[in-house]
Amino acid sequence: MARQNGIVQPLLTDLYQITMAYAYWKSGKVNDVAVFDLFFRTNPFQGEFTIFAGLEECMKFLENFHYSNSDIKYLKQTLPENIEPEFYLYLKELTCKDIIVSAIEEGSVVFPRVPLLRVEGPLIVAQLLETTLLTLVNFASLMATNAARYRMVAGKNVSLLEFGLRRAQGPDGGLSASKYAYIGGFDGTSNVLAGKMFNIPVKGTHAHSFVTSFSTLDDIHRVTLTHAQTREPCNLLESAMEWRSRVSTVIDVSTEESSDGELAALISYAIAFPTGFLALVDTYDVKRYNFQGLTSRHRQRITNGHSGYNSNCGTNGTIVQIAPTIHSTYGSSTVERTLRSGLLNFCAVALALNDCGYRAVGIRIDSGDLAYLSVLARETFEKVGETFNVPWFAKLTIVASNDINEETILSLNEQGHKIDCFGIGTHLVTCQRQPALGCVYKLVEINGQPRIKLSQDVGKVTIPGHKEAYRLFGADGHALIDLLQRSSEPAPVVGQKVLCRHPFQESKRAYVIPSYVEHLYKICWKDGRVCTAPKPLSKVRERVQSSLRTLRQDIKRNLNPTPYKVAVSDDLYNFIHDLWLQNAPIGELS
Repeated sequence: MARQNGIVQPLLTDLYQITMAYAYWKSGKVNDVAVFDLFFRTNPFQGEFTIFAGLEECMKFLENFHYSNSDIKYLKQTLPENIEPEFYLYLKELTCKDIIVSAIEEGSVVFPRVPLLRVEGPLIVAQLLETTLLTLVNFASLMATNAARYRMVAGKNVSLLEFGLRRAQGPDGGLSASKYAYIGGFDGTSNVLAGKMFNIPVKGTHAHSFVTSFSTLDDIHRVTLTHAQTREPCNLLESAMEWRSRVSTVIDVSTEESSDGELAALISYAIAFPTGFLALVDTYDVKRYNFQGLTSRHRQRITNGHSGYNSNCGTNGTIVQIAPTIHSTYGSSTVERTLRSGLLNFCAVALALNDCGYRAVGIRIDSGDLAYLSVLARETFEKVGETFNVPWFAKLTIVASNDINEETILSLNEQGHKIDCFGIGTHLVTCQRQPALGCVYKLVEINGQPRIKLSQDVGKVTIPGHKEAYRLFGADGHALIDLLQRSSEPAPVVGQKVLCRHPFQESKRAYVIPSYVEHLYKICWKDGRVCTAPKPLSKVRERVQSSLRTLRQDIKRNLNPTPYKVAVSDDLYNFIHDLWLQNAPIGELS
């Protein structure tokens, strides 16, 4: 296995797990055997599916579960003084050798109430695992689900990059987000450490600060680049200046509207990365104002930079602005908002690189109307490529970032964007739409006796006993229903009718004749070792997509998805309700 996160250790838990362990020990429950289910009650993001992730980290935790001398010393200082010394000796010797963990395969699509993990073994040890297993599964599954939803709305032909480290909840949140975004369907990350640790492709270009660090063409300290084929030196500055003049007439942008500092930055970056030249092109927002019909007050307001941002006035009424702007209107005059400087300078440098035997990769847009600007950029590339007989120019990559979420991508799809790749950060890694999945860990059996948690909220009533889970498929290959059964029941058989019942609503029931039956649980930990070697992240990533393909489209859709059915067998239904009646107190009227 890959290395374990150093903070994942037995003390990464809630205090009450250890106080319960002492109470169990004090009560003589050392040899009690328990079964716990780890599951969730509601799908996240107002959807109807979840992706199970975090299993590999759970296995690493079990492998390394051991209280160190410093752990015991700290507990002695922290717990009440009346704790018997023998308890600490007991803790010091604890391992997970007698624990059995059965789980659904990591990367599988899962649903509420179906246990993701079943933990069996000594009560005290199984109890001590609760909080750590929950923290390892909760965020991992939430993050993988969020990423999978982005992948679905973006479509299979658009690349997705995770750019969220700087906005994540701390370093560990950032690493976890990068890992599980990749599992969920993202193609790469900006997080270099995640790339090293998890073998995730790392991607990135440059920030606005790189562009603004150059003021004039004099800031270029090296202008030559070795030709890719002939190995002769090429003067990239001279070539780019020539191309800028030629391209300006084609795309109707005056060279006076472009920033020399930006051109200097792009040339310098291209010399550094001639085979990976992907440039940020929206640092300088050039506006062309039509002054016709404007009052002198409005003219003064614009040229003085009072449209809401600081501006530098150029020639011919051109305003060069740093950073994104809003779309503004003054009287009957409109502001033409485009990437005039960035596109002109990029095309000039890209064509100069082409003369040196290299192909530019593309551009990144980080602000503004992404649909409109991507169409504008694509049309510009097509026009330039056709005019100068550079066919590949029309296929340059357009990357978009800027606080993108699911709704943004859906809206861009409706507007016919021309974006090839989305860089997504804040909304992805913080799961802003729903910050927690809400997995729980419940005792369902002790010493062979089933246990049930009752509540006035039926959604919180647990399904008792040692259970197995099966997924039943229809003839079209789509999953029909997940079925929970008592472990003593025979498994469903292909072609034979199975009665499936809602666990708590008597009238909701249906017969299902499965064309294929998948047993969801596999033993992944037994006898103190991992039974099934964890798959590489790339394989887990493939599992996510193959598992999602088994669901009907109406279950996966963004708006008003159809709920997927989770049922219990007739035997388990009767067992639940008999146990409910046995444990529910009988009220008294007076």
